[in-house]
Amino acid sequence: MKISTKGRYALRMLVYIAAYSREGAVSLTEISEKQQISKKYLEQIVPMLTRAGLLHAVRGNRGGYTLTKAPQEVTVGDVLRATEGSLAPVSCLETEPNTCPRRTQCPTLFVWEGLYDAVNRYLDGITLKDIAERGVPDGFDGPEHCI
Repeated sequence: MKISTKGRYALRMLVYIAAYSREGAVSLTEISEKQQISKKYLEQIVPMLTRAGLLHAVRGNRGGYTLTKAPQEVTVGDVLRATEGSLAPVSCLETEPNTCPRRTQCPTLFVWEGLYDAVNRYLDGITLKDIAERGVPDGFDGPEHCI
C-alpha cells in the first residue's frame, strides 16, 4: 500500500489545524505557507475532508477551517479513508460482506483479511491528538516537519 500525496497532505493539514486552531479557524493561506503545500492543492483536498465530516468551513474576516470533532476523536484511518478511499489490500475486501465468487475457495483470503484488519486497527488507533502531542511543539510550522 502506498499513501498518495493527497492522503499525506490531508493528514498534515488536519494535524496543523488540531494544533493551531485554539485561537479560531485556521486559513488555507496559513497552512499553505507554514507547511509549504500549494494552496490550490489544499483546495482540492478540502471537499473530501468536508464530505467525510472532518472539516468545517468558517466564513468571514477571521474565516478558515476547524475540525468538526475533537482531535482525539479523529483517527489517521478516518483521514486516509476520506482521501484514499478503501484501505483494503485486495478488491474483494472493499465491500461488506465479501461477494467474491471465489471467497470460499481462496487459499490466500485469510492473508488479505489479516493485513486489512491490522492496517485498520493500527490507523484507527492513532488520533490527530496523538500526532500533535508527539511532534507539534517545535518545528511543525515549517517544511522540515514530514508526514
